[in-house]
This record gives sequence, structure tokens and C-alpha cells, in this order.
Amino acid sequence: MVTEIIARLIGGAILATGGWRLGEYISQVWGPELYVPWVLGLTILGLVLGLLATPYLSVRFAHNLVLQIESIPTSRLLSTILGGVLGLLVALLLSIPLSRVPGWLGLGLPVALSVLLAYVGGFLLSRGERDVFAHLLPSDLSTNGSGGGNILLDTSAIIDGRIADVTQTGFLRGTIVIPSFILDELRHIADSSDSLRRARGRRGLEMLNRLRQETEIPVRVLDIAIRDGLEVDAMLVDVAKEMNGSIVTTDYNLNRVAQIHGVPVLNVNELSNSLKPVVLPGEGMTVRVIQEGKEPGQGVGFLDDGTMVVIEGGNRFVNRDLEVLVTRMLQTSTGSIVFAQPKRG
Repeated sequence: MVTEIIARLIGGAILATGGWRLGEYISQVWGPELYVPWVLGLTILGLVLGLLATPYLSVRFAHNLVLQIESIPTSRLLSTILGGVLGLLVALLLSIPLSRVPGWLGLGLPVALSVLLAYVGGFLLSRGERDVFAHLLPSDLSTNGSGGGNILLDTSAIIDGRIADVTQTGFLRGTIVIPSFILDELRHIADSSDSLRRARGRRGLEMLNRLRQETEIPVRVLDIAIRDGLEVDAMLVDVAKEMNGSIVTTDYNLNRVAQIHGVPVLNVNELSNSLKPVVLPGEGMTVRVIQEGKEPGQGVGFLDDGTMVVIEGGNRFVNRDLEVLVTRMLQTSTGSIVFAQPKRG
């Protein structure tokens, strides 16, 4: 805030001085009777423009530029610099004959050519598929020193909360990145008039505080706004692609969209399912039947880890413990379903 105020004052003073000098010049050319209106008008105009526009052209521009540079992998940044240098070298060779052109073209053409080729060279090598340093640099340097890359959290993964437990186990390495538009979505959910949504949003904010306080993995908030026409999920995928990072989520649709775009996804549900004990067909167990199933005659129970057990002919044993035999298992992206039947005899 203080920096913006200082920038406004300096910008206002500079543009007001420029307006004053321009007004003096106009009055000298068009007549001294125009001195007061032109000098006064242009001075006030310069002051107003400086006070209003300077932060957007200086402080905020520099802040956004730094954030953009921080989000670019080191290898890609070095490749862009290399492309710009190569473009300047080519421009230098081509400028030798162009500099002999008489007049202002002899100076203007080499300068324009240098700017153009430096931009083209940097643009070409900044593409991910042309990142010449990606395989040369150690993984920790090519991912902004994080050791395992940037890990972007989706709203669903934050509210779910299990990611906080996973980070404490040491299985994740890197920097956890939370875009500001994800925080905005969490705050919006926490302020909802619906009590369930409000509780979910507050749980997500509590999980974020836990991540910052209890985990050893660095947690960084990326100040970036949603681009026009993009939804939160689409923006998250774009940011992950730009940062060469991965997404942690429990959202099935976001999982599939990110995979289509080539963004690595860490699905907490899939991780949880892969760590569940394997139940084999023919194995016996005791399950408490909680309710009737969707199909006639079915009963539904749950294992200790939350796995659903569908029992054929189990509707007669609701609110009772029942010994069953596993007949088959169904694995889905949201979890496992065990099918069983009452144990005979």
C-alpha cells in the first residue's frame, strides 16, 4: 500500500511537470494568450493521470511480472534467454549490410531486426517441447528448486483433507502451490448460506492452516486471477501446464480433463483405493448390515475403511452382524465395491 502511494506521488509529479512543460511549448507556438489554459489544463491532466495510472504501469506491473517469472520452470526460462541471445546473434550478422543503408534506415532497420529476431528466438525456445535444458538440469533446479516440482491443490482436495496427512508421511516432495482463485472459491463456499457448503468451506480453510503449520513441505500462494471466459478447473489446468506442475484433486471430471491436457494428476481417491486391503473372492468376513440396497433383496454394509459391501439376500438382516462370503469386487475411480452373499451353514 505504501509503495503504491509513493508510486502515485512520483508519477503524478513527473506527469504534471511534463504537462506543464508541454503547455509552455504550445503557448510559445500558438500565442502567449493561451499560456494559462494550456499550462494549467495539461498540468492538472498530467497530475491526475500520474496519480491514477502509475501503480498499474510500475508497481503492479512489476509484481505481476515477478509472479509470472516465478511460475516458469528454470529450464524453460534459460531456454527462452538462450533463444533471445541466438536471435540477437543472427540479427547482428544481418545488420552488417543493413547498417550501410544511407539515412535513418541504416540505424532503424538493424534495431528493428534485433528486437524481432530476439523475440522470435525466445518465443521458439520457450515452448515446452523445445526446452533444451529440461534434460540437462537436475530435477530440483528445473522445477524452481522444489525437489519434486510444483503441486497445485484443487478445492476438492483441500476440503477432503487427506492431503494434509499424506504430506506428513514424506511421500510428496516439492512445493505446494495454492492459486489465489482457489482461495477465493473456498472463501465463497465458506460464506455460503447453505449450512453444509459453509461447513465444507470452513473445513477447507482449516486444512490450509494445518498444511502451513504442520507440514515440512513449502506452501506458496500464487497471486493470479481467473482469465476471462475460463472456469476454475480450466484455469487450474492452464496454470499447471505453465508451471510444469501436477494437480492434486478428488474431482473425477478434473482428473480426466487434466489427463487429456497432459497434466500429471495425483488423485487422492485413487491413492486411498490402492492402499486398501485386498479382499479376494471366497474370503469370509463379518459385516453389519446397515440398510437395504437399491436392488430387491440386497443389503448394504461397510468395512472399517469405508468400502461398501453389497450383500445379496441381506435385506432380512438389517441392523444385524452377518457372516458373508465375498463373490466379486468392482473397482471404480471413486472406490471399491465388494459383492457378497450370506455364509451358509
